[in-house]
Amino acid sequence: MVETELGSDITDESSKGFLKELRKTALTSDAIARAVLYAVSQPDDVDVNEVIVRPVRQMM
Repeated sequence: MVETELGSDITDESSKGFLKELRKTALTSDAIARAVLYAVSQPDDVDVNEVIVRPVRQMM
């Protein structure tokens, strides 16, 4: 989960509670930007095929 305002207009209480819990471990846009920068700044002889970014505290 990434910090976003999407879902802030949800009225269903169950869904609101679920999103509130997810947001406790949400990544910042800065964290995502740093991950993308890492991937695109590799030397020409390095091919980054896949990047998985998730909060350290996220439950699997």
